Amino acid sequence: MSSEPASIESLRVLYRSDDYIVVDKHWDIRIDSKMWYEKQTVQMQLQHHFPHLADPSTYYGFRFCHQLDFSTSGALCVALNKAAAGRAYRCFKDRTVTKAYLSLLRGWVENETQTLDFAIGKNSMEGKTHMMCIEGTEGCENPKPSQTELMVLEYGVYDGDPVTKVLLQPLTGRTHQLRVHCSEIGHPIVGDFTYSLGADDSPYRMMLHAYLLQIPLEPQPLLVTGGDPFIPAVDPKWVPQRSLRTLEATAEAVLEHSKTKEKERVVARSEGEKRKKSKQRRTGEESEEQRRVCQEWLSEWAGD
Repeated sequence: MSSEPASIESLRVLYRSDDYIVVDKHWDIRIDSKMWYEKQTVQMQLQHHFPHLADPSTYYGFRFCHQLDFSTSGALCVALNKAAAGRAYRCFKDRTVTKAYLSLLRGWVENETQTLDFAIGKNSMEGKTHMMCIEGTEGCENPKPSQTELMVLEYGVYDGDPVTKVLLQPLTGRTHQLRVHCSEIGHPIVGDFTYSLGADDSPYRMMLHAYLLQIPLEPQPLLVTGGDPFIPAVDPKWVPQRSLRTLEATAEAVLEHSKTKEKERVVARSEGEKRKKSKQRRTGEESEEQRRVCQEWLSEWAGD
């Protein structure tokens, strides 16, 4: 954990197996790029440290299972073969992956736990097409339902201004979702240059970090935490003043809640399969009855 800019050498590995490697992505670095002048990407870091793991059959040499914004740091999963990528992809597609992000927000958030429920769409306004927006705002196109769970961890100050340390759990996966949701409730992420319209430019980075990643792979789920970069030892400008709950206990609660939700999904799928089979059975019985009636009618007709 450092406030120093990224380099090709500065790649921290959080987890590694035959199928996956999870790295702690640095802030202000792209995952990959087609631009020849982009010399510092996670792709290039992996190529430098693990050239033997690169797959020449892929465009970038590595199969990234998901995305993190340029300004966001934290846990990033990379599949090391096609089969592993497929298994991870299905988990993301089925929304069974659990993710949680640490962040510092401007101001003191009053509601200690809350669900942010605002549909997010593409901003079509001139000069803002790289941004997302909340449904109902001018120029917001094709908004989609978006939910984020917010849990306050600590209150304090950053460089003398009031800020709140939170854990954010996205329940959907829209572009810039956490940044847009926090901005909408009046507590933008510290250092978010884009959604402060260029005003919040004094912090050395945007304070958003992918802390927890759980992918429910079989037979063993992949669970990784990416450490906490928002501590005074890393950035002395952040001064905690009052703690509400610990990061570890809150992350554990998120995982327990995800387990409960997964059990509910399994039960719902099982009930759905039972209803489907029951319907198919009834349909079959009705078909037999219809054939019998038809045969009787044909026999009567032939007799006439």
